[in-house]
Amino acid sequence: MSIRHGLLALLERGPRYGSQLRTEFESRTGSTWPLNVGQVYTTLNRLERDGMVAQGGEDAAGHALYAITDSGRAELRTWFEKPVDRTSPARDELAIKLAMAVGASGVDIRDVIQSQRRHTVKAMQDYTRLKAQALVAVERGGARERDDVAWLLVLEQLIFQTEAEARWLDHCESRLIRLSATAANTGSTTATTAGGTTRAAVGGTAGSGTAETPTATAPTSADAAPTEAAPPEAASPVAGAR
Repeated sequence: MSIRHGLLALLERGPRYGSQLRTEFESRTGSTWPLNVGQVYTTLNRLERDGMVAQGGEDAAGHALYAITDSGRAELRTWFEKPVDRTSPARDELAIKLAMAVGASGVDIRDVIQSQRRHTVKAMQDYTRLKAQALVAVERGGARERDDVAWLLVLEQLIFQTEAEARWLDHCESRLIRLSATAANTGSTTATTAGGTTRAAVGGTAGSGTAETPTATAPTSADAAPTEAAPPEAASPVAGAR
């Protein structure tokens, strides 16, 4: 739904054609969620079907222009005013992966956690670097200031999101260690998997077979500096990042 409403928001500024909408959407979000022209026109066709946009002639180059209707403006106002629904969260691949790794044969869940933590911290470092660039652009001002401010907000959301993910991974490792220790201290029966994790008979939950203390690796806020310099050849996690 965010693409649908994002296009309506851009059309409220005036008539646009499909490629123009794609360019402006990606500029506003820093190409974090790239669109293809087909996706834009498919969405425009649905908006037109629903009476929220209408074709309004052509520009000098012959591009078909779309304009927002009164129904589209009402839909956009409702979208801005209504909180994003969190009662039915989207599927999270990482959460599903860890859930399936618990007690899986031939899988050491500690390795899964540590591998993901390295990737998450690296992404956070990249986002923080891009944030510094966005701040410079905002302070400089200019014709693109609105897009630069929007890009900055998106980057800070990504930083907070990856920071929370890193903390959650540390928590997962600590939780598994505690459950494993509890199982050992209470004499609970454990079944060691081939991957080195232990399935503890504590509330039917699995635990790690070692008692190492997880290390905090993430910055503590979106304003924190990267913990270490990322390799210069590493690609940015944001497609088309400025």
